[in-house]
Amino acid sequence: MNRYSFIAEPSDSAQRIDKWLASQDEVDLTRTAITKLIESGGVLINGEPAKKSRLLVTGDEITVGIPEPTVLEVRPQDIPIDVIYEDDDLAIINKPQGMVVHPAPGNPDGTLVNALMYRFEGRLSGINGVIRPGIVHRIDKNTAGLLVVAKNDFSHRALAALIKDHDFTREYEAICEGHFKEPSGTVNAPIGRDPRDRKKMCVTPHNSREAITHYEVIEELRGAQYVRFRLETGRTHQIRVHAAYMGHPVWGDDVYGHPKSGCKGQTLYAKKLGFKHPRTGEYMEFEAPTPDFFLRILTSLR
Repeated sequence: MNRYSFIAEPSDSAQRIDKWLASQDEVDLTRTAITKLIESGGVLINGEPAKKSRLLVTGDEITVGIPEPTVLEVRPQDIPIDVIYEDDDLAIINKPQGMVVHPAPGNPDGTLVNALMYRFEGRLSGINGVIRPGIVHRIDKNTAGLLVVAKNDFSHRALAALIKDHDFTREYEAICEGHFKEPSGTVNAPIGRDPRDRKKMCVTPHNSREAITHYEVIEELRGAQYVRFRLETGRTHQIRVHAAYMGHPVWGDDVYGHPKSGCKGQTLYAKKLGFKHPRTGEYMEFEAPTPDFFLRILTSLR
């Protein structure tokens, strides 16, 4: 059972509990799932079962209990993956564009998790349950590049703590539309669920979390720029949302920007990871080679 606790802020007052929960990134459930959870008694307000029409009052204590996801089987599958580093505690994977990280409705198999279960024969952390074994952090389906996988619960907890404390280097490279006014800078703008489309995120002061992204222009292109991004926080779709917020969406991003000919999705990849090893304390840093799809777009815009 995953449990989450919230205290209603003044800005939450008079919102229906079901609508409010749908905007919480931590909960990450559809409105239908939230309704079922409320009806089953899984949402408490001040210790009492909530009704979906209940309006929040400042200071309300909201407790949400979400049962662990269960599946009959997440099958190990012999899917080639690029493991660029491995030891007894962790592995660094270079994920290709188009691969989903973990099983979900619509993607029950063929995911990175299916491949990891085959490659590591079950030697993965169990903290995130049967659907996300070993997964400490995620990158989007159409974002290529590096992510770290925990092979035991000790390393999972340690790596998650590093990420939470902003002591974890994550650099991305992207091609962005247009031209930034400044060659480098920082975007400090909170990100939450888009109230008009729950599948999207947006910059908003309501029901959001701090999001900080640093950027640096690497090269001027025709109608675009080659940009390096460094994450200080790690919100869902953070770079894509912040880039669009600045008026320079990632090239080919069909959710926050504009589809582009020859693109299967956003021209973005996770270039670098750096962190202290959870067991030895030694700082480690890894870089991914520039993906072929990215190089093709880059060459065409030079």
